[in-house]
Amino acid sequence: MNKNTTLKEKWEELVNKLSTQFTDDDKLTLDGILYLIGVQELGQGYKFFSKDEKINIMHIAICKLLEPYGYYEFDFFDDDKWPHYKIIAELPNLKPGEQSVLIKEAIITYFELLGFLN
Repeated sequence: MNKNTTLKEKWEELVNKLSTQFTDDDKLTLDGILYLIGVQELGQGYKFFSKDEKINIMHIAICKLLEPYGYYEFDFFDDDKWPHYKIIAELPNLKPGEQSVLIKEAIITYFELLGFLN
């Protein structure tokens, strides 16, 4: 992240870019962005997912996002080609605001590495 650009500014830029691409009028929420990342990482394209599958998709996103921080490590793909991760380190006890900052930083880094953000 550019030293001159704050997390808040980067987050707004990302939300605006993703919302323009994936929604008509509304701005994507954090959960919506996690879902997009999870679907991307699952790699099965557009299809109907059950409520339980949607929760699992968001878990895939969180594992992928926190992998570079040393909390998770990719383990294997199951027979349905869903990725599974193992816990490497327990997440620290974070206050809700701190959790939000960590996940937003991880999301911004994810999209920067994809070349979606500068």
